[in-house]
Amino acid sequence: MNPSSDASAPILRLHPSDNVVIALADLAEGLEIASEGVQTRQRIPRGHKIATKVIGPGESVRRYGQIIGQATARIEPGEHVHSHNLGMGEHDRDYRFATDLRPLPPVERKRQFMGYHRADGRVGTRNYLGVLTSVNCSATVARLIAEEAEKSEWFARLEHVDGIVPLVHGTGCGMAIEGEGYQTLFRTLAGHARHPNFAGILLVGLGCEVMQIPDLVGRARMQESDGFRYMTIQAAGGTRKTVERGVAILREMAEAAERARRAPAELSHLIVALQCGGSDSYSGITANPALGHASDLLVAHGGTTILAETPEIYGAEHLLTRRAVNEEVGRKLISLIEWWEDYTARNGGQMDNNPSPGNKRGGLTTILEKSLGAAAKGGTAPLAGVYRYAEPVDVQGFTFMDSPGYDPVSVTGQIASGANLVAFTTGRGSVSGFKPAPTIKLATNSEMYARMSEDMDVNCGDIIDEGVSVEEKGREIFELMIEVASGKRSKSEELGFGGAEFVPWQIGAVM
Repeated sequence: MNPSSDASAPILRLHPSDNVVIALADLAEGLEIASEGVQTRQRIPRGHKIATKVIGPGESVRRYGQIIGQATARIEPGEHVHSHNLGMGEHDRDYRFATDLRPLPPVERKRQFMGYHRADGRVGTRNYLGVLTSVNCSATVARLIAEEAEKSEWFARLEHVDGIVPLVHGTGCGMAIEGEGYQTLFRTLAGHARHPNFAGILLVGLGCEVMQIPDLVGRARMQESDGFRYMTIQAAGGTRKTVERGVAILREMAEAAERARRAPAELSHLIVALQCGGSDSYSGITANPALGHASDLLVAHGGTTILAETPEIYGAEHLLTRRAVNEEVGRKLISLIEWWEDYTARNGGQMDNNPSPGNKRGGLTTILEKSLGAAAKGGTAPLAGVYRYAEPVDVQGFTFMDSPGYDPVSVTGQIASGANLVAFTTGRGSVSGFKPAPTIKLATNSEMYARMSEDMDVNCGDIIDEGVSVEEKGREIFELMIEVASGKRSKSEELGFGGAEFVPWQIGAVM
């Protein structure tokens, strides 16, 4: 993509074959766009699309050189193109495999970060203690344990423990004991219990729930040790006794956690979740491509990145299958798309339910348009693997994990899959964090960055405003990844986010 701007009007053309351009400011009616030879026919909001030629009913509308939908009515040159005259329609299903593999150039010098080396060989970017629940029924007790521990004198004396994270959720019972929903939650809990950003985990259950702790401990190959303990409220004798025992266990774990120190680690141990939320029309022009370049840099250094949100690559999946390392990996991605088409149909929905109202106010119209911009977070590296939600990522390189487009659910799965850092782009201004993994926020436009600078780590709007290259911004993000992985606190960490964003994906009937 080689975007070009117009000297006579604040617009952007993204590809020579596009029949729309993007407004870079609120444009008044009757404004001449000299390079396109058109005049605006009505007010065009910033970030929205303007037709550059006649587009007949049923004719394809193109952005990024790709089809983003079909006109639902005749569109005149200079007319605003949005939900009132653009629908999704049919989109290209020309799936090919491993036809667009571009090996990344080798790096001259392998970089390192300062991380916490764990006994299993993995490396953490943070040093937390966690209280993980098997079921909603133990959520309040888990929070009480964490709160009581953090008020104690022994906790105040800790210098090398980042905090205590209660991971509570709303399921674990009232579900089928076998099947997709159970296995998805099982993988999510097991992935967090083994996460390298935790020096220790206390698993707390009620005792009679469907998601039995003995099953988690046995089948997930968790062993009771200094770094992992478990208990149930019913066996402990009730709330007060469970809290007292839980605080005592955390104190024992804290002694070992306090001895941990950061040490140099290869970037092959860094796994970054690529995420976006509150997207706007600039997302696919600035922050997402810049994050994609940072992803390529990390992969070139031996690291791993995880793209997710299957409904938000819908319509762009054919670009990813062509980057798959082989046909098997590409077909795994297609099978996820087919599952989602069936899943939405069974539940009375449709894949074009996304973009959200906020996305549409930011200039995005169809899921095809949003997906093409969202997929840019994955850079250009070969697609090395495709995984189910919360499935451990066991290859290095650029990968994909199945998830909904709902950010907290998606990131919860990426962290369970092994992500120890999150990079999150936003155009409307999403605020969140995802303990135990630190989160870097990337603003797509300068206006939002200025308004919400206390929440944003990087402004990518200067790609448009000041001509900063995507590659230069990508290098800035890459360097920040290393700094944050090594201990620098991100904006979301400074604000205290991350305690409420653990949201496992609930699939199946509630019984």
